[in-house]
Amino acid sequence: MAGLCEGGNEPSGSLKAIYSSKLSLKAVILHNGNSLPSIPVGHGVHMKETHAHMTALFDSIEYHEHKWKICGDRKLIAVLLGMQLGYTKYCCFLCMWDSRDRKSHYIQADWPARNHNPCEKNVVAESLVDPKDVLLPPLHIKLGLIKYFVIGMNQEGQAFKYVREKFPKLSDAKVKESIFVGQQIRELVKDPAFDQVLAGNGKEVWEAFKGVIHGFLGNKRDDNYTQLVTMLLQKYRQLACKMSLKSIFSTTT
Repeated sequence: MAGLCEGGNEPSGSLKAIYSSKLSLKAVILHNGNSLPSIPVGHGVHMKETHAHMTALFDSIEYHEHKWKICGDRKLIAVLLGMQLGYTKYCCFLCMWDSRDRKSHYIQADWPARNHNPCEKNVVAESLVDPKDVLLPPLHIKLGLIKYFVIGMNQEGQAFKYVREKFPKLSDAKVKESIFVGQQIRELVKDPAFDQVLAGNGKEVWEAFKGVIHGFLGNKRDDNYTQLVTMLLQKYRQLACKMSLKSIFSTTT
């Protein structure tokens, strides 16, 4: 569970992280900084990620008395905030970013703030938490950013072929959809051979991506983290990468 809060930038204290499998929901309290072990506080067997099940879980651990900050993946956060799942027009819980207005994605920097009124703008239920108490896991932002970086690479180029050879256990489907895990990202970042096979816009994007990892999504933020994120978005645009929801999160975290 410590991995869910990799790179947390909040002061020392505690927060609650929630994750699920196909058979259960689990909630633990994490220490920011990961210097203390996690403490399980809730476990719901045969419960899926639904608004009703999350309501029951929160009632059982008396969340509304403790008001912990929440850490979880994008799907779970959407459920907690009563948002409609799937490919929706307004999928961001922070702002009114229009996922289908691709022409404006790299042009419009500021989007109207999100409200969470049920039955409006893809909100289908009452929010269980205050959006201000939600912490976005940096690891999930990295997964989204690297996905569209690899998709934007030349599929016949040396760099893409190097990725396929470096991770031979990845299925063709996962490589095609650029589905990686945190360990694979770390291996690529530390691999000087991957840097050497990159060229042109791809190399510039990769350098910008590494700058954001170390200066923004790590344990500490550099003073110039806004410039690092801005540079990353500029390079992604040059590579014609699709603007994803997790790219938006990187600009608002």
